[in-house]
Amino acid sequence: MTDELDDRLDRIARHPFRARFRLYGRDRAVVDLRGIVIVRRHAEELISSRLAPAEPRNDGRQTPYRGHPVFVAQHATATCCRTCLERWHGIPAGHTLDDDERAYVVEAICRWITKQYAPHQPPP
Repeated sequence: MTDELDDRLDRIARHPFRARFRLYGRDRAVVDLRGIVIVRRHAEELISSRLAPAEPRNDGRQTPYRGHPVFVAQHATATCCRTCLERWHGIPAGHTLDDDERAYVVEAICRWITKQYAPHQPPP
């Protein structure tokens, strides 16, 4: 049975802009080389520094479109800026993300990355 996060990610994936994102090339190679555990750690660090502050620097433009699988996943899961986080996930802007909210965002990112792999071949 899918949970609320899976349902939300499925709904977000049907949005035309979000549906364009896939894990290709170097971004996928990072997951292949480093493994999902290290990528999760990268996600935690990136979210803490770029998304978690109450007023992130360059909010709305702080997440590149490629260069790391977490960046691609952030756009695909609508966790790229505080505006998208509020609109799609109901996490209001204007406050520092707490530990539970950070964990939720990282989980959304890692689930999307995992779904980019075939069901019988999960990421390393």
